[in-house]
Amino acid sequence: MGEQHLDILFLSGPDVTALGVTTGDVLDAVEAALRAQGEGQVVLEPRQHLIPDPSFNGHFNLLRTYVAPLGVAGVKVVGDYVDNYRVGLPSELALLTLYDPRTGVPLAIIDATEITERRTGAVTAIGARHLARVGSKVLGHVGARGTAYSNVVMLDALFDFDEIRVTSRRQESRRQFGAELEDALGKPIRVLDTVEDVVRGADIVVEATRLEKPAPIVLTEWIAPGAMVVPYGTMSAVELSLTDVMDKIVVDDWAQCRQGQFGSLRAHVESGALSESNLHAELGQIVAGLAVGRERDDERILLWHRGLATTDVAVGHMLYQRAVAADIGTTLRYR
Repeated sequence: MGEQHLDILFLSGPDVTALGVTTGDVLDAVEAALRAQGEGQVVLEPRQHLIPDPSFNGHFNLLRTYVAPLGVAGVKVVGDYVDNYRVGLPSELALLTLYDPRTGVPLAIIDATEITERRTGAVTAIGARHLARVGSKVLGHVGARGTAYSNVVMLDALFDFDEIRVTSRRQESRRQFGAELEDALGKPIRVLDTVEDVVRGADIVVEATRLEKPAPIVLTEWIAPGAMVVPYGTMSAVELSLTDVMDKIVVDDWAQCRQGQFGSLRAHVESGALSESNLHAELGQIVAGLAVGRERDDERILLWHRGLATTDVAVGHMLYQRAVAADIGTTLRYR
């Protein structure tokens, strides 16, 4: 008996765009993945890193998961290269592979750069749905990295902000970021020069910077009572005291947050400022109704998300199913 013929579906970046997935589609897929995690229906391994050479000023992240309700496993490799803008490339380029968990057969290879951006924005927005103050009207966003655009667009889809403030290290990047958001949202965007002007008095603060080394550019004293703070830069941009003023601290996955060398709150974990004793819950537990979110308007709440492979696979699986139905993509002979 001969071996079975096997093919793999390849979805390029243009293929992914052609599928026309909406913000609502991504939010639904990501929320379902978070719920599955909260209910214990996933196998989620902590991310691993590869630094090819420190002089390259970047590294690779390896994310792995199995999502039982979807019946699919997946692995994503995503580069994180701070200087890519100098050569006209996104800082984060990603590739996702999907597999049949029962046989190990590869199903799809997908350009996951857009997936990474949109699933990150969806986690930020869904976190805010549960943790931000109802009626939040001022967003302060620090950083213009690839995922920043989806953060703002998806948050605004839920809150319809009266005021959106943005800044980033480079003047040209923050101006371009503001212009892109104005075009997308049809409302004015305040492009400001200082982090303090962006953060002070904001109802929701997102820190998505691309620092080359840790530096406290977001100060604890700027965080207003009742604010929700989402720091997720690769290098810490917040003070060690930030966790001291929080009424609740929520993470996406504690196993991956408590290890590794990167992450916005790495120093907080290593110093004991963030531990199981003051961790409120994982976001998936809140989405699944197993833990409470915001309970009072005056609570300061922090959400640290490092990035969930489950959400990559959930969005990637949705794209795969739609591509098969629409006959989009390129079939590759595997064996």
